[in-house]
Amino acid sequence: MSDSRLFTRFHEQLMQLSHSAEFINDHREQKLAALTELCAKALGMDRVSVWQLSHGHDRLNREHLFDRNRRPADAPAPDTAEPPVLYRSDHPRYFQQLEKARLIDASHAQTHSATQSFTANYLIPLGIQSMLDAPIFDGARPSGVICIESLALHHWTLPELSFVVAVADTISLINTQEAWLDSKRKLEYVTRFDTLTGLANLNSLRDRMGYLISKIRRRKTGRFALLWLDLDRLKTINDGLGPQVGDAVIAEVGRRLSDLKLPGKDLLARIGGDEFALIVDHGPLLDALDELVNRIRQEIEPPLKIHGQHLSLSASLGICEYPDDGHDAESLLRSAEAAMYHAKQRGLGQTCRFDSSIQTTARSRFAMERELRQAILNEALEVHYQPIYSSDVRTPASAEALVGAEALVGAEAPVSAEALVRWEHPDRGLLTPIEFLEVARGAGLMYELGSCVLRLVCRHLQQARARQAKLPVISVNLASEQVLNPKLPDDIASICQEFGVCPSVLHFEVTEDAIQGDSKTLRTTLNRIVAAGSELAIDDFGTGYSSLARLKSLPFSKIKIDRSFIMDIPDDEDDCAITLSILGLARGLGLSVVAEGVETLAHEQWLRAQHCEFLQGYRYSKPLPFEAFLERFILNHATAIRT
Repeated sequence: MSDSRLFTRFHEQLMQLSHSAEFINDHREQKLAALTELCAKALGMDRVSVWQLSHGHDRLNREHLFDRNRRPADAPAPDTAEPPVLYRSDHPRYFQQLEKARLIDASHAQTHSATQSFTANYLIPLGIQSMLDAPIFDGARPSGVICIESLALHHWTLPELSFVVAVADTISLINTQEAWLDSKRKLEYVTRFDTLTGLANLNSLRDRMGYLISKIRRRKTGRFALLWLDLDRLKTINDGLGPQVGDAVIAEVGRRLSDLKLPGKDLLARIGGDEFALIVDHGPLLDALDELVNRIRQEIEPPLKIHGQHLSLSASLGICEYPDDGHDAESLLRSAEAAMYHAKQRGLGQTCRFDSSIQTTARSRFAMERELRQAILNEALEVHYQPIYSSDVRTPASAEALVGAEALVGAEAPVSAEALVRWEHPDRGLLTPIEFLEVARGAGLMYELGSCVLRLVCRHLQQARARQAKLPVISVNLASEQVLNPKLPDDIASICQEFGVCPSVLHFEVTEDAIQGDSKTLRTTLNRIVAAGSELAIDDFGTGYSSLARLKSLPFSKIKIDRSFIMDIPDDEDDCAITLSILGLARGLGLSVVAEGVETLAHEQWLRAQHCEFLQGYRYSKPLPFEAFLERFILNHATAIRT
């Protein structure tokens, strides 16, 4: 048969196979089996194999072998001497030829320069005389080889060479298609699923809600709920323990929620950094949602141990329902998110169902976030100061003089003052922290807010120094988002240096809940602050989670008793007992005590009798703007002393 007719016959056979529907729809393994069998039978060869080149190009792994002389499947193979893997180090010339994408025509395989290294351990044991190897590609990169082997000496003709190259190209196309399909699958996964938790993502959630809505509309009956779950204070964990711990927390919560068996549970999705959403098909059983929320909380709240840290979690939940709270996926998402933010405003671990008034509140909250962000950026906040006195201070003995500031002027100056942030909102007037701190926390602005307050305090200290007015030590509150951030000591030092302020004139107050995670980062941060010259106090003591072990291991020198324990003394026996226990604890640990919320003469007299060292409250002064505080307690006091 002439070369041209042979060439045509080979390629007709290949086209007939590769264009058949059965071949196209087969998996890769079946395609390779069909191609190697075709190649062996068309050429009359004994063996045809396909090998994959490793990513490091240091070895070839056999992927498929067609052997015309192989015994039945239940009999031992005759080629036990054949190595399953070919290494570059053993066959350097062969790999060099392969990398150059060259056809290896080895009619005399045992003496050919590229294949003679196979002779002892491969060619002779299997009786192979001739080889023809053609490179297989993945795109433009060699990715393997198809190997034709003959037990008889054979000289390769041009039609045979062309045919083998065509088969190799067909396998290359299969590689390209496989890579495209794999890329498509990965893209589909990325666009439909969350890579950290493996849960559905926001796109999948939208599609699922759209499907459920269309089904309910067709049937004209049905309802479902959407729960929006946001982990409380994950940013604090990220700042203090690092994003790897935060990711581990998210992954563990995702696993817990995924494993949770709930009636009506439809689709669980991760829709943001620390936010999850759950579709629940609950039918008419509205009350079942309350039980479902309790189940979710029971699953989330048990402490997690991650990277040696014991972490307690809570979550804020917002709930909306179709069709009551939205008529499409987007409106339901807005309603659920608004309800979740409303829950956060109530405190940690709260749940809120959507109603029409919440949407207005949500829009107002988002506007307030933008305004607060701008106010922090422009340092447009204010700092007011409330004096703190030694309990030895001489105050009026008469109960009528509930505000003793005038009597104090000329007698005793405050030993310190607490800096308290205020925001003069253009529409809402002067706002206290309770009115905007949760907005700041929800927007991730607590660290920036704390830095802004510290800058304002240092600026006031600088201004007082320029007027030769000596301010007392100023206590500045630190949020948990600050003390769990290892860069805090450096930022404090930088701000102090900018305004020429010695760190020793600044004391810092930290709430109990900010130190519940006794991490190495927290201890290092607090120790560095103290080493720079500042002192630390635990604020609102008695309302959080402090333990003796934690107090002993952290560098606090002062405790501030929360005002809630002071307001009813000396008449409330429980509050008196709690306050006495705190005073005893402080003495045992060598800590001084500040009582907050001192408003009456009775408060003051009882606390002095119990030897509480420092007093703070409206009995002495409400928090005052800087100029008013300077005038009343610093400048007037200095004048009184001189006269």
